Amino acid sequence: MNRHCQPLVLAAVAAGVLGLGGLGWLARDGTTRLAGAGGGRSLLDLLEEVRQPPRQPDPPSRPAPPPPPHQRWQSPLRSSCRPVDAERRSRLVALAGQLRTSPERIRIDPTNYGERHQRDAFGNRLDPTPRLVVLHETVYSMQSAINTFRTPHPRDEDQVSYHAMIGLDGRVVKLLDPSKRAFGAGNSAFRGEWAVTNPRVSGSVNNFALHVSLETPADGEHAGPVHSGYTARQYDALAALLAVWMESFPILPDQITTHRAVDLWGERADPRSFDWQALQVRLEAMGKLC
Repeated sequence: MNRHCQPLVLAAVAAGVLGLGGLGWLARDGTTRLAGAGGGRSLLDLLEEVRQPPRQPDPPSRPAPPPPPHQRWQSPLRSSCRPVDAERRSRLVALAGQLRTSPERIRIDPTNYGERHQRDAFGNRLDPTPRLVVLHETVYSMQSAINTFRTPHPRDEDQVSYHAMIGLDGRVVKLLDPSKRAFGAGNSAFRGEWAVTNPRVSGSVNNFALHVSLETPADGEHAGPVHSGYTARQYDALAALLAVWMESFPILPDQITTHRAVDLWGERADPRSFDWQALQVRLEAMGKLC
C-alpha cells in the first residue's frame, strides 16, 4: 500500500470503530436521548417505530338497524313554576346534599355491569353520556335484589343491575357509578333511539341511561298489575336522587321514564302503581320543573 495513503485508511478505520462503539453504547443505554428528535425519544424508540407496520385505517362503519316502531313516551310530569313549599324544599335539598357527599355504596359483581361503549357493533360513534332515567321496581325485597347483583352471572341473559335502589324506608343505595353501564333494560328503546353494542342481540337504552329501582311493598311480590304503592320517603329520596342526576347530566324532566315504556318485548310492567303526582310536587319544590 502506498505509504501516503496509510494515514487516510487508518483514520477511516478508527472512525468506523468509534461509530460502531457509539451505536453499541446507545443501544445499551436506552435512556440516552437524541436532541430534537420527537421530544427527546431514544434511538431505540426510533428504531422500534421503523420496525412497526403502518397503522391500518379503522374499518368502515355500517348503518345500525333502527329499533322497531313503539309507543312514543308522553311524560306525566308537567312544567311548573308556582310557589314552592319551603319546608318540603328544605328537606329535599338537604337529602340531595347528603346523596352528593356521603352516599351509601355497595359493590356488586363485575359480571352484572359493563363499560359504556364509544362505538356500536357496526363501527358508528355513540354518545354514552347519560341522558335518560329509567324507573324500575324490585318486585321482591331490596336485600334480595342486592344478593342477586352480588352473585356472578356468566351468562348474558342472567346479568342485571341498576345504578341505585331506594328502600321502603327511603334508604338510597348506590350500586354503580353513572360512568358505568347498568344492565337494567334488555330489548329497549326510547323515542326511536337505542344502541346495538352486541351484534348477537337487539339494541337497548343501557348505553345512555341511568337506572333506579324502588323497593316493592310486601303486598306486591307477585305478577299482578298493582300493589299498595311506594312510601312518601321513597318519593322524597327519588326526587333528591333525580335532582342530583339532572344537575350532573343533560337529563330533562320528560326524559324520566319507566321500564314499561322502554321495553320492546311488552313484558315489563314496572314500576307498578307509581304515583307521578307525588314525584311532580317534589321535583316542583326543588325547582326542577320550572
